[in-house]
Amino acid sequence: MVTAARGQQRSRRRRRCAAGLSGGNRTSREIGPTEGRQRVVDRRNSRSPDECAQLKLLLILFGRKGGLLLNNVLVLVGVAFEASAKAAASFELFTLGRLLIGVNSGLNAGLAPMYLAEISPVSLRGSICTVYQLVITITILLSQILGHKSILGTDSLWPWLFAVTALPAVLQGLTLPYCPESPKYLLLNKGQELEAQRALNWLRGDAAVHGEMEEMHQEAEKNKISKKVTIRELLTNRQLRQPLLIGVVVMIAQQLSGINAVIFYSTTIFDKANLDNDEAQYGTIGIGAMNVVMTLVSLLLVELAGRKTLLLTGFTGMFVSTVFLTVAMIYTSPDRMWLAYVCIVLVVIFVSMFAVGPGSIPWFLVTELFNQSSRPAATAVAVTVNWTANFVVGLSFLPLSDIIKHYVFVIFAAIQALCIIFIILKVPETKNKTVEEITAMFRQRI
Repeated sequence: MVTAARGQQRSRRRRRCAAGLSGGNRTSREIGPTEGRQRVVDRRNSRSPDECAQLKLLLILFGRKGGLLLNNVLVLVGVAFEASAKAAASFELFTLGRLLIGVNSGLNAGLAPMYLAEISPVSLRGSICTVYQLVITITILLSQILGHKSILGTDSLWPWLFAVTALPAVLQGLTLPYCPESPKYLLLNKGQELEAQRALNWLRGDAAVHGEMEEMHQEAEKNKISKKVTIRELLTNRQLRQPLLIGVVVMIAQQLSGINAVIFYSTTIFDKANLDNDEAQYGTIGIGAMNVVMTLVSLLLVELAGRKTLLLTGFTGMFVSTVFLTVAMIYTSPDRMWLAYVCIVLVVIFVSMFAVGPGSIPWFLVTELFNQSSRPAATAVAVTVNWTANFVVGLSFLPLSDIIKHYVFVIFAAIQALCIIFIILKVPETKNKTVEEITAMFRQRI
């Protein structure tokens, strides 16, 4: 009975900390509204060029948990601007709200994966970090459903759709305070050994934490010798430059693979494949559902197959489906309607392959490649690069599609092929490896 009670207690603790993942909801809320309105939103949901510095500052000064909680302020203010823009007849107010939500999402994309990576045991680090992406896919699906024209995707109700964004922020604000700060941050950044051990005991329950504390002590001793790493040092230090290159390339690959072009404009893609509007919208919702299912599969496989294997599987599957999708869309016509349904199947396969690995792994791979002293700067750079690539795709896909038609997917296929080659040659396997073991691999490569 005592063992069962302790097990239930650990389960409750995990559920409380899982509530902190609701920050991922805010990211997905940005890409869920009805597609016609989304074309406007994407162009104004830009990230500030200073966001890299802002993320690094939050990580160092306020910690992972503190940064997540403070970040909620941007959501609440941004939602207030968005929801009141229609009543105030102010396009500027809406734009300002989108800007604040964009900054929040960029910061959250660095804070949440790092927090999860640092509180996770090595054997479960990949699975726990994948939960972040799982929450995002679930809320993408939810926002696609709410954004349907029969629910909130109308000219009169769309402010309520944007107002829903506040709910995850409120949930996180109520539940995350019950979770501890990252033990690594407490020990390595703040030097609070007793607090770090208490946090680790809270997270692990009755499991022994002496081994993990010893590993953190060893990393702390090395950090005393090496000062905090700046972004400039990331670029000039040979030992750090290689993992930074890997982190940046996988982030760029995630966005330039074409996934957000498919998610943002799936209804448009289906329209061009000669499906009627209702079929196209329901096809988009089906894509969102498959994205959730396959991300769950990734969560189960990431500790079995490994990061590199799932990245290769995902990008290879995306490459094959992109090539066939291009051919199918070229030859689709009213007298070949069966090809329109082939396009739906290929888009579903494309999204499924993305969810298997490229969707979740880049977010936490960056945190695995760097030690505590260089992780904030590296994460800030990687997240900024990711969202910049996201912004470029959002702006350029429709104009390119208008110019070169269906051949726009050839660009994505070429990028996917290059990514596959890069992963084979450069990306190491980090499954079940400590930070010291991973950094040692890069020292040996120099």
